[in-house]
Amino acid sequence: MILLDVQEIVKHFGPVPVLDGVSFELHSGEKLGLVGPNGAGKSTLMKILAGQMEPDAGNVYLHKTARLDYLEQQPTFEAGRTLWEEARLALEPITALVKEAEEVADKLAKPTDEAEHARLASRYDFLQHEIQRHDAYNLDYKIERVLNGLGFMPETYDRQLQVLSGGQMNRLLLAKTLLREPDVLLLDEPSNHLDIEATEWLEGFLANSDQAVLVVSHDRYFLDKVTNRTLELYRGTVDSFVGNFSAYWMQKEERVKVQARTFEKQQEYIAKTEEFIRKNFYGQKSAQAKDREKKLDRVERIEAPREIYGPPMGFSPASRTGDIVVRTEHLSKAFDRPLFTDLTFDLLRGQRWGILGPNGTGKTTLLRVIVGKLPATEGRAVLGSGVKVGYYDQLLQGIADDVQVVEAVRPSHKEFNEPQRRELLAKFGLTGEIVFQQVSSLSGGERSRAALAKLCVEEPNFLILDEPTNHLDLWACDSLERALTAFDGSVLFVSHDRYFLNRVCDHILVVETDRFRVLEGNYETYVDTVRRRQAEEAAAVAEATRRKGAGAAKSGGGSKPNDGDSKPAAGDAAKKEKRKRKYPYRKSADIEADILEHETKLEDAHARLILPDTVRDGRLVKQCQGEIADLQAALARLYEHWEEAAELNS
Repeated sequence: MILLDVQEIVKHFGPVPVLDGVSFELHSGEKLGLVGPNGAGKSTLMKILAGQMEPDAGNVYLHKTARLDYLEQQPTFEAGRTLWEEARLALEPITALVKEAEEVADKLAKPTDEAEHARLASRYDFLQHEIQRHDAYNLDYKIERVLNGLGFMPETYDRQLQVLSGGQMNRLLLAKTLLREPDVLLLDEPSNHLDIEATEWLEGFLANSDQAVLVVSHDRYFLDKVTNRTLELYRGTVDSFVGNFSAYWMQKEERVKVQARTFEKQQEYIAKTEEFIRKNFYGQKSAQAKDREKKLDRVERIEAPREIYGPPMGFSPASRTGDIVVRTEHLSKAFDRPLFTDLTFDLLRGQRWGILGPNGTGKTTLLRVIVGKLPATEGRAVLGSGVKVGYYDQLLQGIADDVQVVEAVRPSHKEFNEPQRRELLAKFGLTGEIVFQQVSSLSGGERSRAALAKLCVEEPNFLILDEPTNHLDLWACDSLERALTAFDGSVLFVSHDRYFLNRVCDHILVVETDRFRVLEGNYETYVDTVRRRQAEEAAAVAEATRRKGAGAAKSGGGSKPNDGDSKPAAGDAAKKEKRKRKYPYRKSADIEADILEHETKLEDAHARLILPDTVRDGRLVKQCQGEIADLQAALARLYEHWEEAAELNS
């Protein structure tokens, strides 16, 4: 069923249209990713779909039975309520159904004429159906599930809204949007204020929901896990691609190659034909020339390929440092509470480290301690010999507001004339008149690229980057990844962008409040390590359960028979009579074989889930997730069956 039908949307903010005939359909249950470079009009389109902005032309049709909800970027809440109370407001329509059902039930209990009784009974049946459909008697569980998934712990539920941080307010807004359960859900950068754990929860929530979703996101892992179709918005129009982001990226590359070949062949044909016409229009072959001119006029011109380029970023060659670039020894930092404790590690020359950890574990603070902007509470961080740091602050405070962009990147240590600075800025995607604008007038993505250009001109050999992809579009992220992997210095960075982590880093530093771990490898290595540990823990629990059951069976079945006729004691007989079999009789050894087989299949399913071919295909991801859930449920039943067999089998 088509829930949203978008037809020929046009929107101008100047002489060139931002949207120039955007058309597409969104079907029930479909998960649609909307991608495009910064400034392509993605947020404008979302606001038009949500009814917050009027198009200059075109129409948006929402199915008459469908409810649409849009995740806004600027939350506004009334003071005086707690976090829990505000979240519960999202479910007011459902609580109203419960209240009305109670009122109708009271009226049904009183004498009325037959027609009125039939009307009330019909209404009551409808309300009960809606209450069951929305699981209205388990609303507290639904609220708790969403709040916990988005990183709100139970101790925060009673906090007043006015004490929440900006990030928490945005997460609460997302929670309310999810709780309302609209048929069509419009999400603009929903993972911006989430750590990796909360983002992974949101991915699972959306991928398994029945809602139609249209999502704008720069998180490529998120798009891979959630979406099954991709719309590319560029030059005012959209192209549709089957599959998630990775599938789109490959299809786009192939499509551009085909378009380029076709375009080039036509251009070659047009050039040859025009040359023939020019040479022969007034000569002996004038009839042929005029005929070709008519044919050329009828040719449908093929447009140049819709190729989107990332800026050709690159960093200056790095001077040599000592073998150890930075060493931390028992490093700790606390403000009103500990952020991280007893960090000890060495980052060596040429290594690229990514830092992972939940929100609140002090990842940004750790970077600021290393660069000397904050003192350590305990321990120390020491830079190695010959190290020159280039620090990228996620708040972009390293670049002045009140100067032109071309002046903001002027280095202090050497002569660097204006043409050289403009060439450098062009390498980071800043060209034309934009280089003469004030830095304060730049968009987030433009300012981010200017800050990276300034890092480049400082010629560091150790880059320390705090969320460098926050304001970059997908193509700029790809360019930055290529630049960092080609950089011959050392890199330490914090990022929530798992795709970026996976492509850039060769070591992962996992920071938690009470411990830290260093893993050699990228993000996939980290995920594989976590899953192996989870599998080992599950196996340990299963083994403990098996031993416990075996011990119980041994103590219950090892009593000596009586002299003469062997009869069970009356107490034992009563105990056996009380315990009924839940499962059919099976030998314990056969059940153990089944458990082993299911555990092996579960490990295989987890391994398949992180394969590149699976990650690129939303259908395969869902299939693997469903298989894992089924295997886990089957294992739970097998463990229970084994315990029963160990106790009751003779």
